[in-house]
Amino acid sequence: MLTWTDSAFVLAARPHGETSAVVQLLTLAHGRHAGLVRGGQGRRQRPVLQAGNRVSASWSARLADHLGNLTLELEAANAAAWLDDPLRLSALASAAAISELVLPEREPHPACFEAFQALVGALETEHWAEVYVQWELLLLRELGFGLDLTRCAATGSNDQLAYVSPSSGRAVSLAAAEPYRDRLLALPGFLAGRGGGGPDEVAQGLSLTGYFLERHLFHPRERSLPAARQRLTQRFPAAPGPPAAS
Repeated sequence: MLTWTDSAFVLAARPHGETSAVVQLLTLAHGRHAGLVRGGQGRRQRPVLQAGNRVSASWSARLADHLGNLTLELEAANAAAWLDDPLRLSALASAAAISELVLPEREPHPACFEAFQALVGALETEHWAEVYVQWELLLLRELGFGLDLTRCAATGSNDQLAYVSPSSGRAVSLAAAEPYRDRLLALPGFLAGRGGGGPDEVAQGLSLTGYFLERHLFHPRERSLPAARQRLTQRFPAAPGPPAAS
């Protein structure tokens, strides 16, 4: 019998049979990992299996490639904590949905676990939305599609960075962007070391990261951004639309 115990966040839970549930977790040492929770559709287990909750997970299976069984102990009811705050709850649901869909199964990504944990903690702060955008940037980087927002792609300077090239994912300065800025993505000031963010800049950030998430991680799978992510975007002021992802 193979077994492990690990810290984890619940990403999703789906009914299996009459009483059980297949649960997707983001674990510290075992990456995204699924397992069967017996009685997962019951009244006692349903509150534990809400997306974003932190749990202690114990997994067991006869063979490594089996789905295996999970036993979960609730450590933090993060989903319930934000039931009265739809915006923060949307961010938590979005992060869980994206993680479930793009992280490779059973491949350790401790940086993604730590970043998810930091995002959960940031929900208690004023600048949680800016942290959410930074979380998506980290996820892109961790999966091999990081953006270079440190210097201008055209001049090499780090002065007045204001846009991002949709083709290269590199920053472009205000002056260098002038001839073709309508084809570029806006770079919010809080990602360029200017200012403290705010709703308009968060909207720009969500448009920026959403473009590259779709281009690199969702379109190759013939999928759109998860509904939870789309709802989060809709709750912020409209940002200029990005070029079509290719």
